[in-house]
Amino acid sequence: MTDAGPGEPLADEPLSLDVVDSDLVYEGRVWDVRSDTLDYNGDRIVRQYVDHPGAAAIVALDDDDRVLLIQQYRHPIRLRDWEIPAGLLDVAGESPLESARRELIEEADLVADSWEPLVSIFTTPGGNDEVVHLFLARGLSPSGRAHPREAEEADIRVEWVPLAEVVSGVLAGRLRNGILALGVLTAAERLRGDGAVAAEG
Repeated sequence: MTDAGPGEPLADEPLSLDVVDSDLVYEGRVWDVRSDTLDYNGDRIVRQYVDHPGAAAIVALDDDDRVLLIQQYRHPIRLRDWEIPAGLLDVAGESPLESARRELIEEADLVADSWEPLVSIFTTPGGNDEVVHLFLARGLSPSGRAHPREAEEADIRVEWVPLAEVVSGVLAGRLRNGILALGVLTAAERLRGDGAVAAEG
């Protein structure tokens, strides 16, 4: 274990471990479940986790500092929660930015002139290896291509909501989607640094 020195920023620390066995417990349509046996500090331990392809998510901001939110049913939580556009990194050879561009078209029928990386996060490191790459998209316009949607996406609700109002909803606990929360808070901080976000009034 290492300690950050004075003035040295904290960062996640890589650790190389001997994985002596790795079994595919369940092969799913979107992600798998694995069981790994590994040597850790002299002990042999077993850990199961969701093996996830990763994802890209988009904070799409229009010229009036409104964020594109979508609401759809999520069965594990039994709610129609508010989210930002996002999708799996499930196309071979596609970068996270390319995936984000594709997802914005597929989920919102939009393209963007400006793309900025915001942050990349581990969503639940105790239970899966998912990494989500978040981007800020501006200079939005219609893609000119409408995509058919089915299952939970068939009745997606779309709203353009002022960024400050979404931030308030996150802080008040009304909006609890983690990717949405980090995306809008990071975008608000980015724009605050640019002097571009007006206080909610």
